Amino acid sequence: MTIKATIIDEAGINRTITRLAHEILEKNKGGENIVIIGMRTRGEFLAKRLETKIEEITGRDVILGILDVTLYRDDFRMRLKQPEVSVTNITFDINERDVILVDDVLYTGRTVRAALDALMDMGRPSSIQLCVLIDRGHRELPISAQYVGKNIPTSINEEVKLKMKEIDTEDAVYLIESP
Repeated sequence: MTIKATIIDEAGINRTITRLAHEILEKNKGGENIVIIGMRTRGEFLAKRLETKIEEITGRDVILGILDVTLYRDDFRMRLKQPEVSVTNITFDINERDVILVDDVLYTGRTVRAALDALMDMGRPSSIQLCVLIDRGHRELPISAQYVGKNIPTSINEEVKLKMKEIDTEDAVYLIESP
């Protein structure tokens, strides 16, 4: 694994989360009907940071949930001999709510499709809006994000790696050369 470039540093991630929070609030008329659902693993931590920022801006509590889509993926039987299933923690009703689905990197769209299937099994939200820190292109499904921190065009031989202090000891986004 070779780091080709640092795309976003810690300060840049903080600025991007602030901007995304304001965009979400603007589109959702103050955010009174939103719930934020982060996709495991790094989407979970991004969602928590967005929740905190939105609460700072509005002075209101925001409902946060965590979604694991492992068993909803169309490729989990091919990729994993023993799938690592984490806990989904959504203890609230999503019916008639505006769900802000948060993930770290949008690539093929397959993980988001799995998340949409999982959410629809839980209820019927008013809307599901996708928020990603990075959109790297190369979609295999017709999925796009309403809120994008940064578009990073990549080649097939590159990866985008988000590091977060909660699990990686640093905040940064790197462009990686794949073997």
